[in-house]
Amino acid sequence: MPFLGQDWRSPGQSWVKTEVGWKKTTADDKNNNVSVVRYCKEEEEEEEECFNKDNLLLSLSYDMAAKKRKKDLINNNTKVPYFYMEKWIYVHKGSTKERHGYCTLGEAFNRLDFCSAIKDTRRFNYVVRLLELIAKSQLPSLSGVAQKNYMNILERVVQKVLDDQQNVRPIKELLQTLYVSLCTLVQDMGKSVLVGNINIWMHRMENILQWHQQLDNIQINRPTCSGMMLTDLPASLQLNIMQSLTDGRDLVSLGQVCPELGTLAEDRLLWKRLCQYHFTDRQIRKRLMVSDKGHLEWKKMYFKLSRCYPLREQYNDTLHFCTHCHILFWKDTSHPCTANNPESCTTSLSPQDFINLFNY
Repeated sequence: MPFLGQDWRSPGQSWVKTEVGWKKTTADDKNNNVSVVRYCKEEEEEEEECFNKDNLLLSLSYDMAAKKRKKDLINNNTKVPYFYMEKWIYVHKGSTKERHGYCTLGEAFNRLDFCSAIKDTRRFNYVVRLLELIAKSQLPSLSGVAQKNYMNILERVVQKVLDDQQNVRPIKELLQTLYVSLCTLVQDMGKSVLVGNINIWMHRMENILQWHQQLDNIQINRPTCSGMMLTDLPASLQLNIMQSLTDGRDLVSLGQVCPELGTLAEDRLLWKRLCQYHFTDRQIRKRLMVSDKGHLEWKKMYFKLSRCYPLREQYNDTLHFCTHCHILFWKDTSHPCTANNPESCTTSLSPQDFINLFNY
């Protein structure tokens, strides 16, 4: 087999593969061939130079702009599928050769079945609160896939609200929180804050504004049901129904329906129970407000306390964490626990507890 490089036994010669086989070429032959090729190329370049000189920069700039627009459009329209719609995942704070733990918030967010959770009325408020907490402080800690998955889930949440015409206010607050956070984070682009091109995030911010506008324009149609309405019930039953509300803003909105409900919504005992439900006695004593008649202004105290202290959160279904087998799962989903009494080592996680689980 001939040498591929220069042969030391024949200085100045090298082997070249041709159609008829391998052939020795000298340095002079090689230089002659190169000169002929160069001459031909120079003639061709001179002929085409006049034609391409004026259009070269224009074509290059056009191609770059077209490729950039196409790339941004693909990135904006690409939807990350929910690869793992798992009911439970294994969480471990240290990876080993035998088992790899899903240690980050982004990995848990991608693998847990949040797509089906937003369709469940018991889990909807839990997921919305979790999205709000991530928007406030945890969005930069997510991976690029998790950030795209976050926006995909948010789009489904907004679409569900538009279809059902329910839970409009919390979603508007979520969008407002996310938009304010993105305005701050986009200013720090290039400092490993957000993953992706700035054009992609500008497009997402435009979508957030469009969703917010759609929620503002939503019109809740009056039901055509001819049966008994809330206003047809006795006042005592109406008051019992109002006592099941845990948000003072919902109580105010209900009182704006008609004058009769407005009178019941001002009931002092109703606002007293709301204050005692959300706040401790010590917190209430620090914010006492007395009227001219010597009565406690429970309604004013509630809104003043809500600005100083967080409201008590209550969810019908939450994520649970098993301290024995380190598995994160939904409340009504069983998991392969090896403990004798799985319920004794299971703790319920609030949305904040879920985030704190991965902050170590």
